[in-house]
Amino acid sequence: MLHAQSTIEEQLILRAIKEECSWESLPRRLQASLNSRDEWHKRITEHCIKKRLQWRTSFVRKVCREGEYYEDMMRYLRKNLALFPYHLAEYVCRVMRVSPFRYYCDMIFEVMKNEQSYDRIPNFSAADALRLTGIGRNEFIDIMNRCRSKKIMWKLNKSIARESLPTHPVDITIEPWWGVCLVNFTIEEFKKLSEEEIATIDKICKEETNAFMLFDPVIIKGLYRRGLVYLDVCVYAEDRFQVCKLEGFVSNREQSYEDPIEELLYAVFVVSSESSTVAELATTLQVELSQLQAAASFACRLAWAVKIIDPGSILQDPNSPGPSRNVVLGDEDDCSRASVGSVNTSVDGSVFQPDGSDAHGPTSGYARVAFVVDAEITSYLMMGSVSPGLKSHAVTLYEAGKLGHASIEDLCKDLSSLEGAKFEGVLQEFANHAFSLRSVLECLTSGGMPPSKGKASMDSSTNEDSASVSGHAGVPDDSDSTVTATEDTNDSDSTVTATDDTCEGEGSKSDHNFEGSDAGKAITKKIRRYHVDIMRCESLATLAPATLDRLFRRDYEIVVSMLPLPPSSVLPGPKGPVHFGPPSYSSLTPWMNLVLYSAVRGGPLSVVLMKGQFLRLLPAPLSGCEKALVWSWNETSVSDKFDGGLVKGNILLHCLNSLLKHTAVLVQPLSRYDLDESGKITTMDVPLPLKNSDGSSPDIGKELGLDTDESSKLNFLLSDLASQIELWSVGYIRLLKLFKSDPNYSFAPDDKYEWVPLSVEFGIPLFCPDLCKNICKRVVSSQLLQTNLCTEHHNAMQELRKRLQKICSEYQATGSTARMLYQRDHQPKSDQPKAPNKLLMTYASQRWNPLTEPSSPISGTNDQQRLKLANRQRSGTEVLSFDGNILRSYSLAPVYETVMGMFEEATESSSSSSKSDDMDSRETILPGVNLLFDGSELRPFDIAACLQARQPVSLIVEASIASAASSGIK
Repeated sequence: MLHAQSTIEEQLILRAIKEECSWESLPRRLQASLNSRDEWHKRITEHCIKKRLQWRTSFVRKVCREGEYYEDMMRYLRKNLALFPYHLAEYVCRVMRVSPFRYYCDMIFEVMKNEQSYDRIPNFSAADALRLTGIGRNEFIDIMNRCRSKKIMWKLNKSIARESLPTHPVDITIEPWWGVCLVNFTIEEFKKLSEEEIATIDKICKEETNAFMLFDPVIIKGLYRRGLVYLDVCVYAEDRFQVCKLEGFVSNREQSYEDPIEELLYAVFVVSSESSTVAELATTLQVELSQLQAAASFACRLAWAVKIIDPGSILQDPNSPGPSRNVVLGDEDDCSRASVGSVNTSVDGSVFQPDGSDAHGPTSGYARVAFVVDAEITSYLMMGSVSPGLKSHAVTLYEAGKLGHASIEDLCKDLSSLEGAKFEGVLQEFANHAFSLRSVLECLTSGGMPPSKGKASMDSSTNEDSASVSGHAGVPDDSDSTVTATEDTNDSDSTVTATDDTCEGEGSKSDHNFEGSDAGKAITKKIRRYHVDIMRCESLATLAPATLDRLFRRDYEIVVSMLPLPPSSVLPGPKGPVHFGPPSYSSLTPWMNLVLYSAVRGGPLSVVLMKGQFLRLLPAPLSGCEKALVWSWNETSVSDKFDGGLVKGNILLHCLNSLLKHTAVLVQPLSRYDLDESGKITTMDVPLPLKNSDGSSPDIGKELGLDTDESSKLNFLLSDLASQIELWSVGYIRLLKLFKSDPNYSFAPDDKYEWVPLSVEFGIPLFCPDLCKNICKRVVSSQLLQTNLCTEHHNAMQELRKRLQKICSEYQATGSTARMLYQRDHQPKSDQPKAPNKLLMTYASQRWNPLTEPSSPISGTNDQQRLKLANRQRSGTEVLSFDGNILRSYSLAPVYETVMGMFEEATESSSSSSKSDDMDSRETILPGVNLLFDGSELRPFDIAACLQARQPVSLIVEASIASAASSGIK
């Protein structure tokens, strides 16, 4: 829900109300804007009503009487179809005698009388009304149709709609811990009470605790139906809750009016955790405890949240204060565990300790994982009409923004019902995501361990995480699982036998396979188990950055992101939990491709073009290409890179000029030999990580089903790639098949093509079930989830972030290369000769002198262009140039290398303090210089001769920076 920005006067008024300023103590500026004392009192009352504040604890007690305040509030709530103020029931229900049932009946009647749509009712109000009155969308439409069928009578008397409304509330589920409170009886009502009811009322008045379980449920429900008692769902600061399925949720259109309870509920659903108390949740959200208690109380009324049982409180003295009130409602096995907490993750590896770590640390419980998906997944789940349970999960995930770990097993069972089903068209895309989602969830909940034989893989997630050889000195006292592991050097697989009777009630044995290297050794191995929460990234994006950071640090050790992520996604910071996903926002752009190519010194021929240019002709080597892959820096086009982005060569110039108006682009030309018979590129997706648990390199080619020769070539390429860049994470590398074009070399028939890295993506690709399964297999083989993640993964991602930072800082508009080429910041001192500047202008412009300066001319635009570029002579510092006919490479004189070093040192010193901020910023860093990757190195590329009217490139850079600053994009 969007809020209009408040003016300075409104902010001052809110501050004055918070400080309870009287009219006389108000600043003159506010007195002038409010005009009178009555107007000031009116603003105070309106503010307190909108915030649903209690009269006795708010500023409004000093400006109006209690009865007037609550009457005005109820008129305001009815007008806006708001939630019933349950937290004010002590006056509204007891004194005013307005029951929630009667309130919602009046609300529905007003909507019918005004012939408004059912969608006019806000979501939570409609859900609560459905719970109490039994009137949902279908019932509402049916009543309206019956009223309209009476025609003249309906037009003359709208009150006939009230005759179709119920006269008593429907039967609701009353939890044992809910409180029972009395209203103010009239004499007539008291005379109609039976002896049992009078005895019950006396007991309610005398008992200090009035929990529902202490009374006869039949008598209480009878009094409730007649409106003589109301239910109080009291939430204490030390209570803990678990969010469940949103059964009975009503999805109506969003309303423009503000409801603090409704807004807070959406945030509570996302940040809630059974390991955190209500007070801790209030701290996480930075809201008042009373507001959060009201929101949690409402969620419990609708059975969207259940109170967690604290086993320790059952053994305590009933008269002891504190958590002993948490005594009901958890029917899930995992809800009964007292040690469901999480420990903040730190980058020093304190969470994932080696074997033998403290049994009381996080390794003695379940590690927490947040699997981040987008709203599109919920739409796919809604399409699963073959399994009604999927719709309930989809509604919960979409509306609550989170699907707790207690629902994951049911979700996997519902997804398994789609196994073997045949789909067509869009439904097949739904099936792909469903199959992938199930594979990922089973892999994560099992801790990356192979599924047990003779037992469902999801059942293994209920095992205790501590597992070791029986009788070993390091076995914790509370360990309920034993694992005996025997490893054989002749077989890459080893067998782990686990005995678990914690949840199954029987001593069943399960066999696990994992990678091993030492022969004939019985080892002690702790199997770390995981609880997985599915979280919707759009809901996470609505939280304040500080709140989101507190949520990740408090609840989760690992965050796993799906692919592709939408532009609105938020990423955990480098000091947050382990993130199996993009290391930074810059990695979501083509910068990541350039980092990959530069690191492995290989990749397709690539040209980077700056935003704001207009080409009159294509520079070499883009001219004459059959097709080209086009990657955009625009955030809205992030998902396009997964579709290929192939553009025909004859329309490439028009396409680039259209894109360059809005964003920078990375273009990769392809010859006709690089395409298959259908005119498409040939790619291969290699799952990550690229090493096994013992550090050895896996036979990826064999795992992907390639023949011996192809497998050997692929393994050699991946081994070389893994030695150049550390990719110890979850994701995949996409390889591109290119034609080897060398007229002076005769290739064997089976050696005309080569595989080169095209892109690397971090996360889980739910759109491809086969790739997703292969990634899960690599997670199992590498034992990624059973290793010290905070050390290896953190180091690998930090190194990748450094590479991204370096290449962005060097080639952005304010980088060293751009500053050297365009002379934007560097000016020589008066005592220095100006020859270097003139020389630099000669090199940086199109006025080249091939007779006096070294060059490597490359002419023509044919299929041998790529190999010529790769085999050309290079120097330490050079600039590439195309004058419309010849592509040349020029090495800079030593004087320029000195100037270049000065710029690099200045850039490094100025960016060292803001390095982390740049990487964590959501602002898009655009290239500030044209670049060309020749298959081995990335160099500046001067294409001034190809630009319309030959406008200076430095002017384009300045205009691009000014445009980005005005639009808020870097």
